[in-house]
Amino acid sequence: MIDINLIRTNPEIVKLNIKKKFQDHKLEYVDKVLELDKKIRSLKQEGDDLRSSRNTLSSQIGVLMKEKNIEQANDIKKQVVKNNERIIEIEKEENELSVELKKYMMSIPNIIADDVPIGKDDSENVQRLTIGEAKVPTFEIPYHADILENLGGLDLDSARRTSGNGFYYLVGDIARLHSAILSYARDFMIDKGFTYCIPPFMIRSDVVNGVMSFEEMENMMYKIEGEDLYLIGTSEHSMIGRFKDTILKESDLPLMLTSYSPCFRKEVGAHGIEERGIYRVHQFEKQEMIIICKPEDSMNWYNKMWQISSEFFKSLDIPHEIMECCSGDLADLKVKSCDLNAWSPRQKKYFGELGSCSNLSDAQARRLGIKFKNSDGIKYAHTLNNTVVAPPRMLIAFLENNLNEDGSVNIPLALRPYMAGKDKIYPKK
Repeated sequence: MIDINLIRTNPEIVKLNIKKKFQDHKLEYVDKVLELDKKIRSLKQEGDDLRSSRNTLSSQIGVLMKEKNIEQANDIKKQVVKNNERIIEIEKEENELSVELKKYMMSIPNIIADDVPIGKDDSENVQRLTIGEAKVPTFEIPYHADILENLGGLDLDSARRTSGNGFYYLVGDIARLHSAILSYARDFMIDKGFTYCIPPFMIRSDVVNGVMSFEEMENMMYKIEGEDLYLIGTSEHSMIGRFKDTILKESDLPLMLTSYSPCFRKEVGAHGIEERGIYRVHQFEKQEMIIICKPEDSMNWYNKMWQISSEFFKSLDIPHEIMECCSGDLADLKVKSCDLNAWSPRQKKYFGELGSCSNLSDAQARRLGIKFKNSDGIKYAHTLNNTVVAPPRMLIAFLENNLNEDGSVNIPLALRPYMAGKDKIYPKK
């Protein structure tokens, strides 16, 4: 949610930003906000005047009663009653208009960074950097589900019987590899100076509304029936929610946090061929990184965060690209974002979002009331998040880039301590 003072003083900047995001249907929201804000401020002023008048009249009543001027005192009492009745009406109307104002404010997108490429959707995202050698082996790379089944590591049929489509069983060395990757990611981030956390896996609706847009919530999150609780789609949600309605010390910033959690997603929408197997599923596990910092530091942290992710995947021998998200591909709360996409030897292209690094400036902080105090007063903090690793999707890139012609899979040096020293996983005979 952006600062309403920006809409009051520079509504055209807000409208231009809406146009850059190709959301012209929201242009009227800016005018609605200005109209509602004017009414609310007018009502507030009227209410303040009536309260001041009530106090003055009330003091007059006491004087008149002492002077035995009962009739005049009663007339003033009637005026005080009228003032009170109008104050109640004003407060009710002000509350109703404030709810409507907040609805529009929550729908107006955050102001994107000046260097964000302008484009309608992800097809217009811009490749900024490639890391590692993108190789195509001389032998054919099978589809990832076939690789996993050949290694005895995947059981989709049983998962369909127990849970339906979008679920899976990982088995044996593949299940162990999955856990090894998460353990390595945890230690990798701790070594970078981040504090390790395991958050709640369910959050209340006020936290959900604070960390994401309504459209995202409807498409992503599962609600617990009969309770004000949602299953998290990423640990960022509960990690940012942890600081709801808090005033942090400037000396405590930046907060550098890394969190593990299972994640649950509806994944509403069409699923193409590359979304079968374990690429797009309803349940997975994830290691996340979160930064809460001062506004002047957030862009520096944004660059540090995607560089940390790149270093992590480089250590696992996975070539990748940094793809900057264009204006139309940015979620409404984001100022700037980039995706880390893995090289797919099978498809001979970069494919598969392994992680997404995002700077949300003070949008989440305004919604949730996350502030910090310094010598200049109390200000809103900035929040950022980035995926460290999210298997099982990451397993696809790992398998394709570490597969040998005989069907075995190489284990990079960094993972071997978590795999009891194994240097390969072999097919089941």
